[in-house]
Amino acid sequence: MARLPPFFALRALEAAARHRSYSRAAQELAVTHGAVSQQIRRLEAELGARLFERRGNGMIPTPDAQKLAAEVARGIGVLSNAVDDFHAAAFRAPLVVSLESQFANRWLPPRLQRMLAHPAGANLEIRVEERRADFVTDGVDMAVRYGGGGWPDVECVHLVSESLIPVCSPEFLARHDLKTPQDLLSVPLLHHGHRPWNLWFNTFGLEAPRQQGMLFEDSAMLLEAAAQGIGAALARSGLIEQDLKTGRLVRPFEAGVASELGFWVVWRADSRKVRRIEALRDWLMAEATTPGRTESP
Repeated sequence: MARLPPFFALRALEAAARHRSYSRAAQELAVTHGAVSQQIRRLEAELGARLFERRGNGMIPTPDAQKLAAEVARGIGVLSNAVDDFHAAAFRAPLVVSLESQFANRWLPPRLQRMLAHPAGANLEIRVEERRADFVTDGVDMAVRYGGGGWPDVECVHLVSESLIPVCSPEFLARHDLKTPQDLLSVPLLHHGHRPWNLWFNTFGLEAPRQQGMLFEDSAMLLEAAAQGIGAALARSGLIEQDLKTGRLVRPFEAGVASELGFWVVWRADSRKVRRIEALRDWLMAEATTPGRTESP
């Protein structure tokens, strides 16, 4: 295939031939008159032929240049239609979003109406799944993951930081009169397989009691047991906003322990839906950073 001249030089030719003026071509292309003149000279040198003749204040294309400009215009039209089709397809297809289950069941529901009312929430396909989405093979465009970030081959931004805090039901707190961290050593505790109580007790120089009572692998069941007054639980702060707001759970102490993990928005930079991904990402970030935005409208 013969090497084509630079695309901008061809655009300068087409615009100058259509306007019969380097100045008006420069205005259309948002460059200087000198830049258009330079591109035309470069194209003439590469093609080995004169392309324009000055007549008064106008620049008149030669017959061959006029034919070439017409073909360039047709080519630009084909490219423009292809790009339009590409963008249209990206907006017609659903934006497939993979959500970690606790995020989907706890963090998102109070914000769901606002998300669906926002342009960024239009035409979504939401998948709730525990596995890590593969953006190449499973059709997922964007995900909210729980972890420490730094995943390979994807872009990610930190969405929600978390801390670990003790919670219990109001009735449980009334029964046990918890005033200091040490008071928790003598009450029933609920345990999670991945968040042992020593993460919190060690902060206060206390040794966690030997594990007794119920052990959960599911955070939702852990919080449900705490809400029923069975014991105190060590909860992830990002999952209990609504429970605290409604009074279903309470914090006997304000002190929490920062977690190294949190929620992240993840996507591939080369996705054709990147504009929609960025719009939804920005909406999520705004929700996460605006105080008091957990209530539905």
